[in-house]
Amino acid sequence: MTLAPIAIVSAMHEELRALLPALGPARVARLGGREFHCGSVHGQAVVLVLSGIGKVAAATTAALLIHEFKARALVFTGVAGGLRRGVKVGDVVVAQQLLQHDMDASPLFPRFEVPLSGRSHFEADARLVDALAGAAQRCLDRADAIIGSDRRLAFGIDSAQLHQGLIVSGDQFVSSAAQSTALRTLLPDALAVEMEGAAVAQVCADFGARFAVIRTISDRADDSAHVDFKRFIEDVASAYTHAIIEDWLLHTPSF
Repeated sequence: MTLAPIAIVSAMHEELRALLPALGPARVARLGGREFHCGSVHGQAVVLVLSGIGKVAAATTAALLIHEFKARALVFTGVAGGLRRGVKVGDVVVAQQLLQHDMDASPLFPRFEVPLSGRSHFEADARLVDALAGAAQRCLDRADAIIGSDRRLAFGIDSAQLHQGLIVSGDQFVSSAAQSTALRTLLPDALAVEMEGAAVAQVCADFGARFAVIRTISDRADDSAHVDFKRFIEDVASAYTHAIIEDWLLHTPSF
C-alpha cells in the first residue's frame, strides 16, 4: 500500500523553485489552476505546490491536497513580517497557533472568532511543530553555510533565532508602522504576520488533517517592509526553506 504524501506548500514561486530540485523525477498533476509536483524526497512521498498569495488561494490549495491527493500532513512555508519585539529579519518562526487577524463578525460573534466554529485560534500539530523546529534550529546553526556570510551581513542578519508561538494571517500586506502597532496592541502574543497560514489551519481543522506553518522573517511589518523584499526571498528565505524541509524529511521517519 502506497503511503499518502506529505504536502509542502509555498506561497511564492521562488520558494517552490528552490524545493523542486530535491524532488527528483516527478509527476505533475494539474488541478484547480495549480501544478502539483508529486515525487519523493529522502524516501518520503511528497507533493509540492504553489498556493498563490492570500487566504482564499491557500484554502483552495489545502482543500485540494487533502481531498484529491490524500495528503497525510501539510506544511506551509514562506515569509512573514515580525511583530513581537525580538522577532527580527532572518529569524524563523514555527507556528504553534494561528489566527485570522482580519476576521471580525462582531457583534454577532467575538472579534477574531471564525463564525459558527466557536474558535479563533487553530492549533498546529505538536509533533510536526517539534520536528520542524528541530530542523530549523539545525539549519540556523549553520546559516553561513546555507546563505553565505556575505548575504547574511547584507541583510543585517546577526545570530538568527528560532521562535515558536502565534502567527496571525490576513488578506493584506502589513507594511506600515501604524498597521503593525495596531496588530501588536490587539494581539500582543503574535510573533509574526502573513497572508495564508490561518486559512490553511482552518481547512485542516475542518478535515482533521495535520498541518504546520513555518516562516522566515523578511521584515518588521513596517514602513521598510517593501525594501529588498524580492531579493530577500531569493537569497535568504528560499535557501532556508530548502535546507529546513530537506533536513526535516531526512530526520523524520514516516508517520
